[in-house]
Amino acid sequence: MIKTKTILKDKFWILEDQGVRVGTLSISDDKFMFSGPNGTKYFDSENALKKTFGKGVMINEVPVQEEEITEKEAYGYPTSTTPYNPMLDVQRKLPLFTKSKKSKSLYCAGYYIIHFDKGWVKSFCPKQITVERYETQGPFKTDIEMRTALSKANAK
Repeated sequence: MIKTKTILKDKFWILEDQGVRVGTLSISDDKFMFSGPNGTKYFDSENALKKTFGKGVMINEVPVQEEEITEKEAYGYPTSTTPYNPMLDVQRKLPLFTKSKKSKSLYCAGYYIIHFDKGWVKSFCPKQITVERYETQGPFKTDIEMRTALSKANAK
């Protein structure tokens, strides 16, 4: 049975099937958007959503408790602070998070190397906008992986 875990009240949920994450669900302008491993699907109503995922998809909400967020990690990648609102950009394969509950600034979890005009630079948890604007490599789970990639990039 599909269960929903509320991330942003009445706006954003994570869908799980027997404890395994199957995708995310968001609502905008009274339309539901489901993003999963096979792409994105849109639903015009909650009834259409329930036909696909079952009657209890919105009823079985499991609230996210503050105590659950104790590790400084998002989707297996280290973060510089306790991550809030973790989400995964499936297309770019970026683990994203905010630094507070109400923040709108997104950061990328993990280690990266970023190519600026003067060359490659190492970065830990850069802003998403920086990763989108510049050529990057990552995310890396460890500093050693990132330093290896930096050495290879600078050798070119």
